[in-house]
Amino acid sequence: MKLRVLARGFSLTELAIVLAIIGVLLGGLMYTLFAQYEQQAWNETQQRLEAAREAILGFAVTNGRLPCPARAGAQADEVRDPQGECRDGAGEIYYSGLLPARAIGHQPVDADGFAVDAWGNRMRYAVAKSVTGCATAPTLPHFTHATNLKTNGITCQPSDLVVCKAAAGATGTTCGASSNVLTNQNVVAAIVWSTGKAPGAGGADENANLNGDAVFVSRPPSPSGASGGAFDDMLVWIPSGVFYGRLISAGVLP
Repeated sequence: MKLRVLARGFSLTELAIVLAIIGVLLGGLMYTLFAQYEQQAWNETQQRLEAAREAILGFAVTNGRLPCPARAGAQADEVRDPQGECRDGAGEIYYSGLLPARAIGHQPVDADGFAVDAWGNRMRYAVAKSVTGCATAPTLPHFTHATNLKTNGITCQPSDLVVCKAAAGATGTTCGASSNVLTNQNVVAAIVWSTGKAPGAGGADENANLNGDAVFVSRPPSPSGASGGAFDDMLVWIPSGVFYGRLISAGVLP
């Protein structure tokens, strides 16, 4: 007896099942690749922020002061008047400027010379304007003026920049409740930050980093709908103790 093998095609139902399985597998693969890309971008941005912090400290050792922020259209250089104030004809820029990549020699940069994060967004920078705790009445500006800084002395501490855990409860000058304080106002001499993948697309916490005052927010990332809104900003800062210590070690101070 001869056995015959009957060949038949897939039914539409079977094809639909196969395609659905392939779709699920491809979807899982794409999600994995996307997650890996996002993590890589996050890690790369963190490295760029830390490199920027080191470049700022290197600038300070060379120049005896911190740089001022840059302004869009100012060729990625610091905005600083002859008196050492971080200002130009458009006004002050202590808290709302861009990283002065040209001044500090930071890379990588965009076509206009501004430092960018891994998503191609320009990195931002803020520097303390006011001080407290000086042994004698200080001559301002302090942190952005080499002669004043040396004359005023290292007892002077910043009194404006502050980093909070959330914008809720914060004012234009403080974090509000002590439980919301990440760093107090006598610690931070400068801040460098990335606005993340989607600048300005978040809620109150992200807006706190772009509203031009001395109060900033740093916390774990969150999606839209979370308390404080979507958040993917990344911040690093330079404590005054680290700043002074670096200049003392280099022989720039006292």
